[in-house]
Amino acid sequence: MTLAAYCVIWCRRIGTSNPPPKSNTYWKDIRNIIKFTGSLILGGSLFLTYEVLALKKSLTLDSQVVEREKMKSYIYVPTVSLDKRENYGLTYQARKELHKAVRKVLATSAKILRGPFADTFSTADVEDHECASWLLLRRSKSDDPSARWQAVQAMSEAHHWHDYQYRTVAQACDLRTLIGLARSRDSDLRFFLPPPPLPSLKEDSSIEEELRCLLASLPQTDLDECIRYFTSLALSESSQSLAAQKGGLWCFGGNGLPYAESFGEVPSATVEMFCLEALVRHSEISTHCDKIEAHGGLQLLQRLYRLHRDYPNVQRNILRIIGNMALNEHLHPAIVRSGWVSILAEAVKSPHIMAASHAARTLANLDRDTVREKYQDGVYVLHPQCRTSQPIKADVLFIHGLMGAAFKTWRQQDSDEVLAEKVSEDESRYTTCWPKSWLAGDCPALRIISVEYDTSLSDWRARCPMERKSIAFRSKELLRKLRAAGVGDRPMIWVSHSMGGLLVKKMLLEASQKPEMSPVVNNTRGIIFYSVPHHGSHLAEYSVNVRYLLFPSLEVKELSKDSPALKALQDDFLKFAKDKNFQVLNFVETLPTSIGSMIKLQVVPVESADLGIGELIPVDVNHLNICKPRKKDAFLYQRTLQFIRDTLAKDLEN
Repeated sequence: MTLAAYCVIWCRRIGTSNPPPKSNTYWKDIRNIIKFTGSLILGGSLFLTYEVLALKKSLTLDSQVVEREKMKSYIYVPTVSLDKRENYGLTYQARKELHKAVRKVLATSAKILRGPFADTFSTADVEDHECASWLLLRRSKSDDPSARWQAVQAMSEAHHWHDYQYRTVAQACDLRTLIGLARSRDSDLRFFLPPPPLPSLKEDSSIEEELRCLLASLPQTDLDECIRYFTSLALSESSQSLAAQKGGLWCFGGNGLPYAESFGEVPSATVEMFCLEALVRHSEISTHCDKIEAHGGLQLLQRLYRLHRDYPNVQRNILRIIGNMALNEHLHPAIVRSGWVSILAEAVKSPHIMAASHAARTLANLDRDTVREKYQDGVYVLHPQCRTSQPIKADVLFIHGLMGAAFKTWRQQDSDEVLAEKVSEDESRYTTCWPKSWLAGDCPALRIISVEYDTSLSDWRARCPMERKSIAFRSKELLRKLRAAGVGDRPMIWVSHSMGGLLVKKMLLEASQKPEMSPVVNNTRGIIFYSVPHHGSHLAEYSVNVRYLLFPSLEVKELSKDSPALKALQDDFLKFAKDKNFQVLNFVETLPTSIGSMIKLQVVPVESADLGIGELIPVDVNHLNICKPRKKDAFLYQRTLQFIRDTLAKDLEN
């Protein structure tokens, strides 16, 4: 407007002014035109420049302002007075203003020098009670592993956030952060979005039929004999079940199920267990895991997991499959997308030790940010099952014996009072796994691992009739799995029961002959043997005498006193243990054990439990209870704890 008025006034002055002398008119007119044109060009340029800059400013989005607004939107403010003078003094206000000024100076210098602006200064004026979820999310995506760990830890400890803040993190976090939160002990379950809706089943189809199709889609050639056995068994049983559901006759011949109550009702849970057992074996093969994922196996297993909430055996087998698939890092995005992390985060907090341990194994295999080891099927970490700031300085490994298991072998000794009151979930009165409940509390710097493998007394009860594995075969298999789990990287103690002690001896001898396994031998500090038949067992003698009735398994035959393999193992290990100066503690039962309703015998006599080195302690219990302390202050547990502490004293102090 000012420019236009100036032009009009100038023109009027030219029009109303008296005509100058004719001699100067020509040059004056030229000068006037130049002045007018120059003023017009200069003013127009200034006007256009101003308008362009104003338009650019209005269209430019300041990213720092956006970040500040995000932080303001997602900061929890408690109900206190808004008048800060009521809560803080003059010193605090001056300090806060100084922090703001310092931050502005640092930010300005960072822009001038084109350098990064440290996060540590970006919240210098944030109150103590404020927690910026967006800032933690940004830190959780840092290239620095320690910064990511601290950010996830801070999120897991945030218990005062609003519900929308947890949901915001759940939607905005990446795969590493989500898994880290699932492995954090105190993380809120609201951090995890519910699994996505499952695809509908095909028309006129059932879960059994879908399982059968999934199993049939997997490669059936070049497989282990037991994998072929479980696959054919599951397919045949599911075929009979489907025929019965559709009105056909159900055949009891061959491998037919002996569990049906009528010809019209087939136990679907049993058929599903056969299919799951076969899938567990298939999931141990990496290429088969890819097939399971490609054919919708993750969603199908999730549907089955939800359906059988009251069947822990079914759920445990499903978690075994997911845990095996998690060994393949390229499948991690698919596992996370299918919603399994939220299920695992809930399961790992379960009061049931078996369910929590299976979920913890799967999450550890998914967590490639803080876990280097890979836990294969049958290797379970009892402690720590979550991320922890406690440094782990040594390992303790528990190896069960004949007909044992990774959890039930190490439970507290059963009592009539406990069984009557059914307080098995009350860890203060009864524990289903004392290494996790007691030892982890007394020695938190230990990583406690329990191993599981299949054994049988008789070939009649063998899960796989083709599976006739010797102690030598099993030791190689277990040694490979334990080394993958990082066993040998720290000082360690072996704790074994019955035949498990023979496996420990064989594994150490095997490791001494392989350079890549030498850390296992070099870091072994001691061994605890609970009634280990170093010189044979009465059970083997009894089984051989009635061999035509019991059909003793290969494991039992190897326990006979006249077994050449057993004698060679004892002689070789005794010399080896003396050379390595292993610390050894032996326990042995003194009471007979009931095997069935008619057989009662002392499975391992005192003379057989004597390794030849180390202290030998007789205990007035039977073979099953020799590794099950009656209570925490019982001699059996306290002596075990003392041995572990004394043997690892130097390692735990460092």
